[in-house]
Amino acid sequence: MHSVPSDIAFTESVKALQSRNGSRSQYARMEQGSGWQTKVTDDLQDFLSHLDMFYLGTASRTGQPYIQYRGGNPGFLKVLDESTLGFADFAGNRQFITLGNLSENPQAFLFLIDYVHRRRVKIWGTARVVEDDAALLTRLHDPTYPGRVERAILFTISAWDVNCPQHIHPRLPQQEVLPLLEQLREENRQLKTELARLQSQPESGQ
Repeated sequence: MHSVPSDIAFTESVKALQSRNGSRSQYARMEQGSGWQTKVTDDLQDFLSHLDMFYLGTASRTGQPYIQYRGGNPGFLKVLDESTLGFADFAGNRQFITLGNLSENPQAFLFLIDYVHRRRVKIWGTARVVEDDAALLTRLHDPTYPGRVERAILFTISAWDVNCPQHIHPRLPQQEVLPLLEQLREENRQLKTELARLQSQPESGQ
């Protein structure tokens, strides 16, 4: 049992390294203050509503880690209650590494990142697979997304924290970039057409 939520990540060995490198007092003050969150807040729910991808971390029974990219329409990682997130699991390459890991080790981790605004959130907890719950699958399914839903994965939050934006390279999502590219292409086509028209006109006499 953790005395404070951040103990899920700040193990004794982590705290020893923090002490050795001069940051333990800073985090000790954090632990005595508001500390890390354990429930979904309005800010987190708003962040999730705009998110169209995240990374899911699991590990085997022996501790071998695995990271998987998950993507969908914005908001596909849904808040089910103040402690539970859920998402539809789409058909993939059928390696089933994540599902196999969760069958023997429920501990899981979500790494959420907004590249445009350089924001990232780390969430520790446990995850489980739900195969036969039609109502849940309907709640999580977005009919406008082309992926075929096979099951649901529910994530129970133990603790979460917001990371600093340092070293996050901004990246623009496709839905914002493509219209701009098409606009530039159209302007380029018009300029080429006008240039060809001007070049085809006979030169005026002196």
